[in-house]
Amino acid sequence: MKRPRKSDQTLRKFSGRLVLLGAGKMGSAMLEGWLARGLKPKQITVLEPEPGKMVKALTRQGINLNPKGKAVTATAIVIAVKPQSAPDAVPTLARYVGKSTLVLSIMAGRTIDFLERSLPGSAIVRAMPNTPAAIGRGISVAIGNDRISASQRKLAGELLAAIGKVEWARDESLMDAVTALSGSGPAYVFLLAEAMANAGIAAGLPPALATRLAQETVAGSGELLYRSASGAATLRQNVTSPGGTTAAALEVLMGPGGFEELLTRAIAAATRRSRELAG
Repeated sequence: MKRPRKSDQTLRKFSGRLVLLGAGKMGSAMLEGWLARGLKPKQITVLEPEPGKMVKALTRQGINLNPKGKAVTATAIVIAVKPQSAPDAVPTLARYVGKSTLVLSIMAGRTIDFLERSLPGSAIVRAMPNTPAAIGRGISVAIGNDRISASQRKLAGELLAAIGKVEWARDESLMDAVTALSGSGPAYVFLLAEAMANAGIAAGLPPALATRLAQETVAGSGELLYRSASGAATLRQNVTSPGGTTAAALEVLMGPGGFEELLTRAIAAATRRSRELAG
């Protein structure tokens, strides 16, 4: 997994112990980000029944993988397992929880109430990241329970910042819409690239060229949006000449039943499904 180098060393002063439950794609991305930001391997305990090559290799640097014996109280616990594994996996963390332990969950759908019932009395932050975390370009939305102190909120933000930007919410009910927009959002962008390539093929382009043009256009446009001080609407207008080819295409995409209407329906459907999964 490749990620941009980070000069930020915000975790260099972290003096406690961090426990990571789950070292799949997202957990491993966070682990890499923490190490890049100065967290020492010997401060990290990883609980993962099927560790990948990267995690196994880090044991030579001092990471404690699936330790046996008495547990050490953690300063922070990060839960990165699949939500369906949570009922069995999360209660096992009680042996690492102390009075001042921060519990940070990135599980989709699992509510603060679920986490409080699994780990009573804990200071909890629930967060929803997305898959660009794998290259340090994700975005997470987080919300804490009433037991979170200012220092724990700051630590949670630093741990999440290792995989991208961080926003904080005040109302947990917003997390279903967050999941639908940014959590599931990368799939919509990948579908856009896929659909553009297929449309290019239908217009007569060779498949390999159409695919390459679609991927580079989506990736480059995203980077331009990321770097620009202008919003998406302004950038769209800047590339649209009156009466030109882009305007002809946008008449279709922005007309009745077009792109925005489809996305609105899609995100509403994903929001409903997130609520159903959360119970």
